[in-house]
Amino acid sequence: MAVFADRVAAGRELAGVLDIDAYRDAAVFGIPRGGVVLAAEVARALGAPLAAVVVRKLGAPSNMEFAIGAIADEVTVVNPDAIRSAMVTPEQLAFIEDLERVELNRRGRVYATEPIDLADRTAIVVDDGVATGATATAACQELRRRGAARVVLAVPVAPAQWRPTHGTVDDYVCLHAEQNFWAVGQFYDDFAQTTDAEVVELLSHDLRGGSA
Repeated sequence: MAVFADRVAAGRELAGVLDIDAYRDAAVFGIPRGGVVLAAEVARALGAPLAAVVVRKLGAPSNMEFAIGAIADEVTVVNPDAIRSAMVTPEQLAFIEDLERVELNRRGRVYATEPIDLADRTAIVVDDGVATGATATAACQELRRRGAARVVLAVPVAPAQWRPTHGTVDDYVCLHAEQNFWAVGQFYDDFAQTTDAEVVELLSHDLRGGSA
């Protein structure tokens, strides 16, 4: 059952529940590609700087849509239970990570913006939804590694039973925790793939003045 018309609508609804006064020091980081669309709406509402935090899912060799982990710049997150159930060998895992780092590095170059100093600052991580949580976890750990004083994960939808692992975030905001969850896209009327060009366009605007 769809809950949101599209990512822009989801981003605006997510922005509406965040306390502007509590996040005056925040920087907003979208997880590409789709998460950047929502993050732009959150950044606009908060008058905060916007950037991308690039992550890549590690998919099982037998089914690349089945996440066994995720990577960020200097972070690797793996799910031991998923690795066991998919019977992934250490050699296969290393190969998959090497492969995904090629695309991770490409996206890092394409989506690069002016570095944001995170010292004494809150980093709000935004995605269009959580499925396994691997990419969200990697993104949050990466921003913590970069020195964020606080890390907040904000998403419009996630499985009801999912929570960030202990110590990954300081706050978790989820608009709709769903029991019957099989894919993020089921909660959107329009879940068309976001392109590199759309992400670059969103990142090129200074949203701190409240205008696109």
